[in-house]
Amino acid sequence: MPSLRRSASLALCLIASSLTTAVWSADPVTDAVQKAYAPYRAALFKTNSGQAAESAEALKQAQQAWGQVTQLVKSQPTVPYANDALMAKTLTGVDGYYATAAQQVAAGKLSEAHATLESVRDLLSELRRQNQVIVYSDHMNAYHAQMEHLLDEGPKWLKAADGSPKLAAQAGVLGYLSERLSSEAPAAVQASPEFKELLGAVTRSVAALNAAVASGDKAQIEKAIGQVKAPYSKLFIKFG
Repeated sequence: MPSLRRSASLALCLIASSLTTAVWSADPVTDAVQKAYAPYRAALFKTNSGQAAESAEALKQAQQAWGQVTQLVKSQPTVPYANDALMAKTLTGVDGYYATAAQQVAAGKLSEAHATLESVRDLLSELRRQNQVIVYSDHMNAYHAQMEHLLDEGPKWLKAADGSPKLAAQAGVLGYLSERLSSEAPAAVQASPEFKELLGAVTRSVAALNAAVASGDKAQIEKAIGQVKAPYSKLFIKFG
């Protein structure tokens, strides 16, 4: 999981990006990476669900998809990555993480494999950041990072005397980022009834969190925190 500093930095970066024109997927390499991201998300989800056989198959598909990205980059380097040494490092880095995760899955260490796969997301995010490329996955990642921060720290804040302002601030951040999940989605995605349904569930979970925090009822806040992750996970696996 990203560190708090990294999470906050990513969120602030995306907030700042709202003031400028975002660079959307418009080159063959970025498109290929995003296409390969779908089986990656499946592998991430399966390893987190304790499904060994399904995890192995999802990883195999993710590796195959990444192999196609590697071949494309070697045959057709394109702007904005043509002169970027980080691209080569990313290609080998993702290969390495997939290989390690596959070994961990084979050994029945699914939680370790899931943690390993999280690093793939960080590599791809950093590659795009350094090349000033923004795709919808970056907005999903920003929400995920802040959501995980809430899940890690929220229960502690509930018990702390000075925790209420922190909970309120974090709920507000998630509210902003959930709006970005809607406004920054590509037109084709926004037109999808399934997307609208899944995003609606995320939006409602965040609204419930903000309402609970405003009420000051610790039982309601704890319940609302516990209901934030599931809607996001469903949206991520399909559209993240």
